[in-house]
Amino acid sequence: QVVESGGGSVQPGGSLRLSCVISGMPLEYYVIGWFRHAPGKEREGVSCISGDDGSRYDAVSVKGRFTISRDPAKNTVYLQMNNLEPEDTGVYYCAAVYRGAQVSALCEDRLEPNHWGQGTQVTVSA
Repeated sequence: QVVESGGGSVQPGGSLRLSCVISGMPLEYYVIGWFRHAPGKEREGVSCISGDDGSRYDAVSVKGRFTISRDPAKNTVYLQMNNLEPEDTGVYYCAAVYRGAQVSALCEDRLEPNHWGQGTQVTVSA
């Protein structure tokens, strides 16, 4: 099971931190990613991380602004989002695929996750 939390509404330039709790197996058994879906746009992989060694992949659109991290003790993955822009608005989903998958392959939508969360809304507007 994958459960996200932490969405909300902020002004441009603001920050939010999303959390994704994974249940079932230890974090090291997964590669985990954050995706977003905005109205009228295709789903986009934002940031992904290996639950095992912490290797990461970030989309160009969020590099330098978003940071993905993991806490194995809490089986949780975080997405720290800084300097938010209106274009970051959308529903953010956490997804997990069993380890062995390439981190970049998950974020580039080249493989289908095994588990999806229910999504959390992020709205950036003045």
